[in-house]
Amino acid sequence: MGAIRVLIADDHALVREGTRRMLEQEGDMQVVGEAGDGEETVKLACELKPDVAIVDIAMPKLDGIEATKQIKEKCPSVTVLILSAYDDDQFIFSLLEAGAAGYLLKSVRSRELVDAVRAVHAGESVLHPSIAKKVLNRFVSTGGKPQAAKPADILSDREKEILRLATKGLSNADIAKELYLSVRTVQGHLGHIFNKLQVGSRTEAVVRALKEGWVTLDDVP
Repeated sequence: MGAIRVLIADDHALVREGTRRMLEQEGDMQVVGEAGDGEETVKLACELKPDVAIVDIAMPKLDGIEATKQIKEKCPSVTVLILSAYDDDQFIFSLLEAGAAGYLLKSVRSRELVDAVRAVHAGESVLHPSIAKKVLNRFVSTGGKPQAAKPADILSDREKEILRLATKGLSNADIAKELYLSVRTVQGHLGHIFNKLQVGSRTEAVVRALKEGWVTLDDVP
């Protein structure tokens, strides 16, 4: 496995420099680029194809919401992790709907950010537990009429089981232990789930499952 390639997008040079220094202390991470506005973020994401783009919300030219939306449309393999000073529900809701895999506040400790980069790169969700249920509840309540597609038409029984456990917040290692599988097998199943649902992260998969009614809020920790 090579280093996790990271793009940092923030309109404050000091924040970018501090984040770069912090990440480059990790042996498994490489900062491949920095962007100071939303347009440059989308451009560099598509040119450099980083594994993870750390994106701020308040940026000139394009805000983080629109930048995330365009990144996921133009280069869906790039995982977007939001690092923001704002914890407004609507920002969180809009960014998850745009395809962000995680949402952290700038008040987090450096270790939490490093762990979050590794987690979203591994396909795991990074949402603060206190906001996760509230935000996911909004996806359910605004989901509209039930969709025609059923999980049985798209996912295998094993994939549905893994998606349900992922919704409960279990890590890949915990899912593997629960189902007596290897972590690699769980990662493979999650990859198939992402491909079938045309999503790029566990967060997107859980949101899709909630919208479709495949899982319920009882499954959310």
